[in-house]
Amino acid sequence: MSRTRRLPAAVSAALILAVGMGFGRFAFTGLYPLMVRDGMLSITGGSLAASANYAGYLLGALLLSRSHERHAARICVIALVGTLATLAAMALPGPAWFAIGVRLLAGVLSAMALVSAAQWLLQSMGESHGAPMMFAGVGIGILVSAELIAAGNAFGLGSAAIWCVLALAGLVLSLLAAPALGREAPAKPHHTASGAGVAPELSAPIILLVYGLAGFGYIITATYLPLLMKSSLGAIDPLQVWAAFGLGAAPSCFLWHRLHLKLGGRRALALNLLVQAVGVMLPALGDSAFLYLGSAVLVGGSFMGTVTIAMPAARMVAAQVRFNMLAAMTALYGVGQIIGPLAASALRGLTGSFIPALGAAASALLVGAFFCLPLRRTAPCRSELARE
Repeated sequence: MSRTRRLPAAVSAALILAVGMGFGRFAFTGLYPLMVRDGMLSITGGSLAASANYAGYLLGALLLSRSHERHAARICVIALVGTLATLAAMALPGPAWFAIGVRLLAGVLSAMALVSAAQWLLQSMGESHGAPMMFAGVGIGILVSAELIAAGNAFGLGSAAIWCVLALAGLVLSLLAAPALGREAPAKPHHTASGAGVAPELSAPIILLVYGLAGFGYIITATYLPLLMKSSLGAIDPLQVWAAFGLGAAPSCFLWHRLHLKLGGRRALALNLLVQAVGVMLPALGDSAFLYLGSAVLVGGSFMGTVTIAMPAARMVAAQVRFNMLAAMTALYGVGQIIGPLAASALRGLTGSFIPALGAAASALLVGAFFCLPLRRTAPCRSELARE
């Protein structure tokens, strides 16, 4: 196969995440109201479908807990094909349990896409410098899917037709991404030597703890922000706000990667979680479109930065544990995402307000930032990423 016909590995990984995460996981956020409008889902059914997706994400991560990097490319292909099938299946009319089942499967496939793409690029291909490009794919997928949904809605398409449009667009992106997955992994003697003797800044337990807290901290805003700001946007289409969320997420990966190189893993991750905490708490300061949009920009511009910093840091300690570190991280992130909305719902039921839930989310992020702080002063470094 001609190498000139293959996209760079990092670009292919970005397209895998654009389809598996941006389309397969997050497109439901934009289409859920349209499906309710079209009578394809009830509000209760849609909530259960969203919860099933979070559970599927956790299940997918657990299924890959023992997977090896040599299988990563094959799992990427399975995740892409399966995601395209779930996008098309959401266009089919049926009872609520069918949509719930499809969203459960879509969650499994999203986790498979994230873990396997990261494992393929960072471990099998050894291209840790491509991490920001890869994780930017999630934001790109959110942006593209949101604009396709908004355009379909503007042209009078029903939600079922828009799901089909997303499936076709996802097919195009998948066909672009797939050829690079057949690329032979480079020999690793030089890579192993370069990492020898380099002490990771973040230990495996700290990475796992902080990543789980980050999942809890961001999901409350990502789940309820559209509901909170619905009455404050005026003529602004909520789909465009969701597109802005993705637009902020894509370039932020490069920003946080640069900060990782400059500050080191601990300081960069602590700063990232602090920024998220501020974004989470902004809606609690008042009922203002400015505060809501500021929250969307700060949380949207930092939640994928957490992944961009933490995943390469996890790669540094992957050999020190007996399980798939990337899958374990994704599983704990999934646990946080399941607990977050449940806690928010319970707190709102007790207090009649989302402010306590936002406070709990921000507190989780602040605790994560605290655990990231350096334990002692160290000489400035450009982190392990610069040494590879």
